Amino acid sequence: MVKRLMGTSNDVSITILRVILGVVFFAHGAQKMLGWFGGFGFHGTMGAFAQMGMPAALALLVICTEFFGGLGLIVGLLTRIASLGIAGLMVGAIFMVHLHNGFFMNWMGTQKGEGIEYHLLVLAMAAALLLRGGGACSLDRAIAD
Repeated sequence: MVKRLMGTSNDVSITILRVILGVVFFAHGAQKMLGWFGGFGFHGTMGAFAQMGMPAALALLVICTEFFGGLGLIVGLLTRIASLGIAGLMVGAIFMVHLHNGFFMNWMGTQKGEGIEYHLLVLAMAAALLLRGGGACSLDRAIAD
């Protein structure tokens, strides 16, 4: 079972994909969890999510998925589980917030919000990691071998 969950190849390109996605999500999670990088911190984020009508349990899951999922991806631990969680976040973000804004990001500030292009890129990255695992230099690889 561990080999199926954590097994991966020695693929450096997957490692690059994993680490970059991990850094991006760790940064977003650190904003929400710790207040780093200009974020609101845990209590502020929970309050903001509550104002959006999000149940507290779901808000906690979002914060933990971004923070711990990002950390897991950076070191390559439980890559498939972290990727699945991040993919779930992106699907939720698309349908709950961004779909009505169209495809494109709001680079020029001419739309009400952001479109879904970023979310689709993250979904593609997460899908690749779900299929291929953590790649070279991952704790998954070290544990499964």
